[in-house]
This record gives sequence, C-alpha cells and structure tokens, in this order.
Amino acid sequence: MKKLILTMAVSALMSTSALAANIGVSMAQFDDNFLTVLRNGMQDYAKTLDGVTLQVEDAQNDVAKQQSQIQNFIASKVDAIIVNPVDTDATAAMSKLATAAGIPLVYVNREPVNVNELPAKQAFVASNEVESGTLETKEVCKLLKGKGKIVVMMGELSNQAARQRTKDIHDVIATDECKGLTIVEEQTANWSRTQGADLMTNWLSAGLEFDAVISNNDEMAIGAIQALKAAGRKMDSVVIAGVDATQDALAAMAAGDLDVTVFQNAAGQGKGSVDAALKLAKGEKVEAKVYIPFELVTPDNLSKYQSKN
Repeated sequence: MKKLILTMAVSALMSTSALAANIGVSMAQFDDNFLTVLRNGMQDYAKTLDGVTLQVEDAQNDVAKQQSQIQNFIASKVDAIIVNPVDTDATAAMSKLATAAGIPLVYVNREPVNVNELPAKQAFVASNEVESGTLETKEVCKLLKGKGKIVVMMGELSNQAARQRTKDIHDVIATDECKGLTIVEEQTANWSRTQGADLMTNWLSAGLEFDAVISNNDEMAIGAIQALKAAGRKMDSVVIAGVDATQDALAAMAAGDLDVTVFQNAAGQGKGSVDAALKLAKGEKVEAKVYIPFELVTPDNLSKYQSKN
C-alpha cells in the first residue's frame, strides 16, 4: 500500500512538473487601452493554470528594447516567448533569435511580416485584419447610404494592422455599393487619442468638410469625438467609426457619440497566445495562424458587448 501511495505521489509530481512553464512576454507598450486588456487576459488566464508563470515586459514602443527583452528571455532560458511586436517589419530577426535558441515563439495581435514563413515552433494568434476594416467601412457606407465624404485616421504605419485596415477601407469604397464615398483626407494619428484629437482639430481649422470619420482604432476615434465636440459640432451630423470595442468606445456609443466599432477579442487573443505557447513548449503541433473572428458592434447590439473587453 505504501509503495502504491509513493508511486502515485511521484506520478503526480512528474505530471505537475510537465505542466510547469515560464513564459516571457514582451508587449509593444503597456500604455494602450486595447493592449492592456490583452495583457490582462494573458495574466488572468495564466493564474488559472498550475505551474505557469508569465514574465511580462513593456517594450515602451521601442524596437531595440523589445529585441533586448527577447535576448534576455533567451538568456534566462524561458520555456516559450510571446511577442506583441512594436514594429511588425522587425519580426524576422526575432524569429531567428528564438529559432537559434530552440525556444518556441508566439506572436500575438500584430501580424509579423514573416507570418507566411514562420519557422517550426512558432505561431501567430490574432484576428484577421481583413475583417476589421471591412466590417467597419461597410457599416459606415450603409449609414451614409453609399454617398458622402470621409476622413481616415490611420494607426502607426509601421504596423501591419494599420496598413491592412486602411486597405480594407479603400477596398470597400471601390465596390459598386460604396463607390459614392470619397476620401477627402487620410493621415496617421499613431493609434493615439491625443493625436486623434489634434489631427481632427487641424482638419476643422482648415475648413475640411466631411460626413464620416473612419478610424483604424477606437482611441483615435474618441480623440476625434472630443475635438468635434470642442468645436461645437453636433454628433448626429457625422458618423464616427473605430475598431476594438474597448470599454471607453462602448461608453461613447452608449452616449450616442460613436456609431460603429468592431469587437476584437483581446482577452481571447491573450488566452490563445498562452495556450499556443504552452503547446509548442510541450512539443505539440499548433496551426501557424490562429484567428479569432471580429464582430461588428452598433447601438443595436451594444448590450451584448458591454461586459467584454
């Protein structure tokens, strides 16, 4: 009987150690509403897993700092690395570092430039950006009945999501249903609420006329709303659209200021990236691209999303 108990105890210990994992996480920046939800999603999920530890670092939007963090993770011999890239064009070098060290690497949320040539033991977890800008722009087209002038606020141009979401906008307005839409101005506000407000203020000061604002994310859209209100423009005279369905965005929609957003499951992406990292660390196979669908959010279905993100 004692031998049986001892065997069971050793077996349980081996099982626990097999599940234990230390994962290094490099986030592009902590000071971002959506990425905060993503980061919290990872950490909250990891707390539910026995033996899983996350070492989360802030790259502070600095590519060199992020590469240094990855090198430090490798030096400390973590079991896997998760990266939310600062610059999606710089990921090939990161992949090489991880491959040379034999450590699994998972990119999350922002699509790496080498996504179609990821080495073994590497994966990408996110949502398909072709859906985001497409859903957003189609709804704006519907609200404007296919005709009107629009301004576009772009995210950081070094970021694949900004480039793809902007391409989505152009692709939609090239369709027969929406060819009556015209882009009168298109500039970057770097995902920032403050820069979004400043950009909108500049447009208004220049006397620019438009019927809708299509923003690559909610933060810039909220900045645009703030500037429009400060200028005395009535919110029912302009359509405002963003992407992410952050809590601040949903509050703006409930207040009647934001007309369109697109739910991107930040917590779901966080959980998915941790799951992928753990599977790769165990030597299990993971799809190179793991996509979590985007969902359109309007005032009609707002209540469904107010408890998310």
